[in-house]
Amino acid sequence: MTADNGQSIAPGGTIGILGGGQLGRMTAMAAARLGYRCHIYCPDEDAPASDVAAATTVAAYDDLAALQAFAQVVDVVTFEFENVPAAAGEKLAAWRPTRPDPRVLHLTQQRLREKNLLSSINVPVARYLEVAHKEALPQAVQALGRPCVLKSASFGYDGKGQVRIDPETDLGPVWQQMGGDLAILESFVDFQREISVLIARGHDGAMEMYVAVENQHRNHVLDTTIAPARITPEVAVKAEAIARHIAQEIKLVGLLAVEMFVTRDGDVLVNELAPRPHNSGHWTIDACNTSQFEQFVRAVCGLPLGSPERHSDAVMKNLIGDDVRDWRAILAEPNAKLHLYGKTEIRPGRKMGHVTRLATKSS
Repeated sequence: MTADNGQSIAPGGTIGILGGGQLGRMTAMAAARLGYRCHIYCPDEDAPASDVAAATTVAAYDDLAALQAFAQVVDVVTFEFENVPAAAGEKLAAWRPTRPDPRVLHLTQQRLREKNLLSSINVPVARYLEVAHKEALPQAVQALGRPCVLKSASFGYDGKGQVRIDPETDLGPVWQQMGGDLAILESFVDFQREISVLIARGHDGAMEMYVAVENQHRNHVLDTTIAPARITPEVAVKAEAIARHIAQEIKLVGLLAVEMFVTRDGDVLVNELAPRPHNSGHWTIDACNTSQFEQFVRAVCGLPLGSPERHSDAVMKNLIGDDVRDWRAILAEPNAKLHLYGKTEIRPGRKMGHVTRLATKSS
């Protein structure tokens, strides 16, 4: 693998993005404002990002010939979601700068590796155990205690691959409900609220961080983000220090979302990492000097990072499934900013867009 020498990609260059969802779409829109072209690589014919990108390659992530052809027409490679096979990133990194490094993708796309990484660098997390097979589950539950949560080690997002185990839960069907081959069992956290911090880090080690935000979920899917989070200054300092520490330790080049629990005692535990733009950062498009998507482009291309300062407080709400049908009423609101993702099929649980409602900045 060739080492990334940290060179900057000047405006006019082409950013290759693995993944074609709404995160890629909004990244491509931000990149265009700075004079970049984006080339999307994904297996889907009608991906939301393709609507606003200069080019799209529709191919499987393990198609070596397609990956090589893609690398030949882009200047830098990144990804917009972490379920891209790490092997694809490793192949591309041999031909083009790939940011973040595929090693970061490898660590964060599997929950067990991620938790082991966090524990190894002294980041506070909920107690957890590896569960290698179904037969090991009863002993693990006994060791950790109930309630607890069984999660598939790989390919889990928006609550998929997770089963809560309560005192009365029959363990018989739990493994099949979880649906993975390898699992992690975590103690249940009785949290006060869920928060996240977005941090950007450049190749030169410079970092910029957005204010901590509060996240509220509905059916395991992010429903609402409140910026800033309703937390004490002491909790905010803890959360920011944790995010900074992780970004430094993994040598991030790009953007990292750190999802955390705030316990009733005011402790902060890290739940998950996402090394790319994040749903809880969508409010930054309308409320900050530099959106998370522009910041992502800046970091990936080796540009100076922008100011993450917010000029407004904000509440971002996802438009999930039929919520999107309210688009006309939302457009009539004076302080609402509507963002639709160009998806033609409305399905329950599908993120169709979001709306950010702005308010005067608090102190």
